[in-house]
Amino acid sequence: MATNGIQYSERYYDDVYEYRHVVLPQDIAKRLPKDKLLSEAEWRALGVQQSRGWGHMLFRRPKGYGTAQQVAVPMQQ
Repeated sequence: MATNGIQYSERYYDDVYEYRHVVLPQDIAKRLPKDKLLSEAEWRALGVQQSRGWGHMLFRRPKGYGTAQQVAVPMQQ
């Protein structure tokens, strides 16, 4: 799925969390801080669309892309 150039992976799971990778286009990725993870309000302001409860876990800068952002939410039991 892609919205405004933002690409979303399919969801995947472990025993505790549900994950999804979000790949940002370079024009959005260049606005990211380099020294901290984003709050929900910050990543929403960039145009990332996720349901409530997702949290930003890591940055990864793959060659030729913007930034991949991994988000996770505890799985509902």
